Amino acid sequence: MPFDNDHPWNAPVARRTVLRTLGSLAAASAWPALGYAQATPRRGGVLKIAAPFNPSTLDPITGGLGSDHMVLYPVFDTLVDFEPSTLAPKPGLATAWEFPDPKTLVMTLRSGVRFHDGEPFDAAAVKANLDRARTDPRSSVKGDLQSLQAVEVLAPDRVALRLSRPDTALPLILADRAGMMSSPKAVEARGKQHDRAPVGTGPFKVDKWNDNDVVVMSRNDAYWKPGQPYLDGLVFRIITDLNTGLRSVVAGENNFAYRLNPQQQVVADRMKGKVVVSSTPTIADYHLVFNYSRAPLADVRIRKAINYAVDREAFNRVALLGLGVPAQTMLPPGYWAHDSSVDNFYTHDPDRARRLLAEAGHPNGIEIQFYGYSDQSSQQRHEIIIEHLRQAGITAKLTTASSADMYQRFMVRGEGDMLLPLWTGRPDPSQPFLLIYGENGFNNAGKVPPPPEMVAAQNESQSAVDQESRKRAFAKLERLALEHALSCELAFIPGIEAFTPNVKGYVPNLLGKPKFNDIYLAS
Repeated sequence: MPFDNDHPWNAPVARRTVLRTLGSLAAASAWPALGYAQATPRRGGVLKIAAPFNPSTLDPITGGLGSDHMVLYPVFDTLVDFEPSTLAPKPGLATAWEFPDPKTLVMTLRSGVRFHDGEPFDAAAVKANLDRARTDPRSSVKGDLQSLQAVEVLAPDRVALRLSRPDTALPLILADRAGMMSSPKAVEARGKQHDRAPVGTGPFKVDKWNDNDVVVMSRNDAYWKPGQPYLDGLVFRIITDLNTGLRSVVAGENNFAYRLNPQQQVVADRMKGKVVVSSTPTIADYHLVFNYSRAPLADVRIRKAINYAVDREAFNRVALLGLGVPAQTMLPPGYWAHDSSVDNFYTHDPDRARRLLAEAGHPNGIEIQFYGYSDQSSQQRHEIIIEHLRQAGITAKLTTASSADMYQRFMVRGEGDMLLPLWTGRPDPSQPFLLIYGENGFNNAGKVPPPPEMVAAQNESQSAVDQESRKRAFAKLERLALEHALSCELAFIPGIEAFTPNVKGYVPNLLGKPKFNDIYLAS
């Protein structure tokens, strides 16, 4: 990777702040070597995938669900890519990057790349994409790009990102939605229809999307990676019931099922020979997201009461069969950016929760509007939380719908008090704090500005040069999020996938978000 090593603000410095493997979590699990089963990958065939969620959109800039990524990755390359097992940055559409000064990121772009519509990918296209991402009223990634002030085209293959403050997290931020490149011509011509008929540079093109039914993709024959993709196409069949999805793989109707629960892993493990099971640690966690822009959750005592009411150990034991890791913050134990001193910040204490309710003026308990997803597995998780809250005097009135509907209702329209989603992790550890607690974060339902000291710690986490300085900033962020009870983290999950034995080349990643781009089907 042709980085310039002469300046202290260049990419090798930022690289030292990159994510490392999840320490003790990764050591407890052997990373499956599933990517190199045959010397010569076979071309042809269509991979049929049981997808547990309908996408919220197929445009990376306008969507907000972490479950969208599995459908976005085949269509959109990112400026920066990441190593699956460590999340360390590696070249994507940008072949190199450097910080010539603390507030400028210069990227060298890959030549010869074209969008699916034949338009060239170049510096002008990068500028159009990033300008749209940071200014479009419908953009869900404005929070990611708060430091970005302007984009300057230096040459057809070089672009300068001018920043309002130092941001060493930006390269890995550009490995996520903000770095997914769409054809500017298609975005302008299609408008909101680009949500359903997107145009990227990725190995597959979208042919159709029937809501709650199927997403069909075909090979991009002009893809820039020689010989890829191996597959002729992908078919995402929307099957929200995980048991049904797994059965479809066992029966050979589909080739791949992802985002399975431990309950399905137990079943799949009995089907050796019919399915291959991959189970690896992730930085994805279940959490309760609050709308604290209004009563009753505007009162920090109510939010703290919920945190004390929840029994995280019991949630892991019952909902995840003990295969997860109880969570306090969005950074898991053993992770380089996590501060172990907060591991027992909230203990299960229903009596303390009741006292906090009484202090907040609710001696007889309180009722909150609990929003969630309608699939069977989610319903089971809801029941666990509802019972924990009931024991502490909190009545949770449950309303459910599909994940895409609930995102619109809770995050966009501001309905409800609390939502139980799965946070699927992001390449840089600064992103969860930006996207969930930041004023423009798409998971900040009430768009409430975080406390000033949290903003300062957030800026510090993104501007610090060395990893130890970043770690100190993350320790502040974690503690402040807990002190203000801005969410209720429950448990980190294993990434569980099941696929037919002829699926080759699959490599899981720490985000728990499967990528299908390098998969092939053996004969």
